[in-house]
Amino acid sequence: MKLLVLGAMGRTGQLLVRQALDQGHRVKAIVRTPSKLTIQHDNLKVVKANIFSADNLREHFSEQDAIMSCLGFPISIFSEVTGYTESIKAITLAMHEAKVTRIIAMTSWCTKRETLKEASWTIRWLLIPLIRKLLINMQEMENYLNNECQDLKWTVVRPPGLQNAPKTG
Repeated sequence: MKLLVLGAMGRTGQLLVRQALDQGHRVKAIVRTPSKLTIQHDNLKVVKANIFSADNLREHFSEQDAIMSCLGFPISIFSEVTGYTESIKAITLAMHEAKVTRIIAMTSWCTKRETLKEASWTIRWLLIPLIRKLLINMQEMENYLNNECQDLKWTVVRPPGLQNAPKTG
């Protein structure tokens, strides 16, 4: 398959790129600074693009089988987080224009309130308040996909935690 990875510079994005290449896929990684991605492979193409510009993304999305997003945005205590919703609008517009119908996007386990019941006290009362604005924006992105992108085949992956360890089944 031809896969396009957004957020390929992050820890999860780099693992995704490596696994896709190991499985024989052709991967295009969109990054801000191509020279910083140290992975080299014959089936990897690294390009610079603005994830907030559909016009900038469209040419890179052409002929891709799926878009995979591991985008992450910094925690902000004093201002709103809008990176997830702003980027998904540009991404899905570029997908429509390039006729790509499949996207897999990573958010977080805690975007749904009901999942908090299962969380420890430390997570509910210390971690969640620190990242609440990120979680709200992730939920807004999920809502956008659900409400505005019914013509796309989308999947949201909500890992409960990511570890820097060897992969498991």
